[in-house]
Amino acid sequence: MSSLQKIEPATINDASANNISAAQPDGHFDFDHAFDLDLTALKAAGLYRRFARLEKLPGAFPKALLHRSGKSALVTIWCSNDYLGMGQNPVVETALHDAAAQFGAGAGGTRNIAGTHDIHTELEAEIASLHRKEAALLFTSGYVANDAVLSTLASRLPNAVVLSDEMNHTSMIAGIRHSRAEKHIFRHNNVEHLEHQLSKLDQSRPKIIACESIYSMDGTIAPLANIARVARQYNALSYVDEVHSVGLYGPDGAGIAAAQGAGQNIDLIQGTLAKAFGVMGGYVAGSHLAVDYIRSFAPGFIFTTALSPVLVNAALASIRHVRQTESLRQDHQRQVLRTKEALRQRTIPFRDEPSHIIPVMIGDPFVTRNVAEELLETYNIYIQPIFAPTVEPGTERLRITPTPLHTDAMIEHLADALADVLSRHQRPLEPQDALA
Repeated sequence: MSSLQKIEPATINDASANNISAAQPDGHFDFDHAFDLDLTALKAAGLYRRFARLEKLPGAFPKALLHRSGKSALVTIWCSNDYLGMGQNPVVETALHDAAAQFGAGAGGTRNIAGTHDIHTELEAEIASLHRKEAALLFTSGYVANDAVLSTLASRLPNAVVLSDEMNHTSMIAGIRHSRAEKHIFRHNNVEHLEHQLSKLDQSRPKIIACESIYSMDGTIAPLANIARVARQYNALSYVDEVHSVGLYGPDGAGIAAAQGAGQNIDLIQGTLAKAFGVMGGYVAGSHLAVDYIRSFAPGFIFTTALSPVLVNAALASIRHVRQTESLRQDHQRQVLRTKEALRQRTIPFRDEPSHIIPVMIGDPFVTRNVAEELLETYNIYIQPIFAPTVEPGTERLRITPTPLHTDAMIEHLADALADVLSRHQRPLEPQDALA
């Protein structure tokens, strides 16, 4: 979920308001003092983030070396978005090395000015085929794709109105805000509320429904077939962010829309090359006309350097491998279910949604950070603590993402470690059903 649509931590806002104190008697503004005020407030609220400096080891994922305080330790990563471990798959590594030798490092320009290589159009064709769409367009990231596409559509279509799920990602919210179009928020995954809002709008206005297929912090799955039905009924354009589902669900790994039999009824599908496909980049897929419109008018596409052909070739190899290897998805789902069962057996409180994302709910930023730190120090388990503004205050959590490369022994080790650390931090171990 994103907080930008719903919350802004009061402590951070108060500090920003207090930055008037950074004005000096001589009338000059003290920027360093202003920066220090906000950062101090962030730390006091328990919301300050620190990077985990990881060194990936060839062929060892989900193991990695963690570097800090001049020391290194081998840890198991339990929070990666490299959902299938494709970032270190030999097929992908070979494609990356071959492309570097063949094409060099960079694209050499924007897509319109010397930056389009044959490999870019080949990858776009593969993505269109994956989603059974007429065309696709590459972006430098999923965030850029959401921001660029939604801001372009909602600003250029005359008198457009956007209907946005209340838990949409920050990138989608940013795109809608940048468009300055009228916006209505519908309750999370609530098709009845969405339809009620659509029914009150002038039917001649262009309407855009924006939602995700899997919500990355709670793991909830959208009823895309029903959303697509309502979109068609009210002549609205449907835009679905599939970044946490492509590669993992549906025929060939095409995502939740395809898994629900709704792929052909969704107008625009946005996805990423950086999660299940293990590389980098974003994209949007849809009709020839819609994709050409975005290509021709979206500043976030026009005015940025094209993706490196090295990454493009690696992503192409990854998609083709994932599409052809159903066992990857089967192994992934098996380890997800085993992880949930191991947590359930130890009465560890987690949200049991039907996706692969497993949020262990804690509810306090300081305790969440301390639990994560102890898992790391005592058990060499790395799970990044999640707190505001990524999630609402009071819903702080550890977000677990099993992969096919997490062994049964790793799962048991994780569950035992969580049970031990949570009990020593006096967090109640409740039946997970109460949190679903």
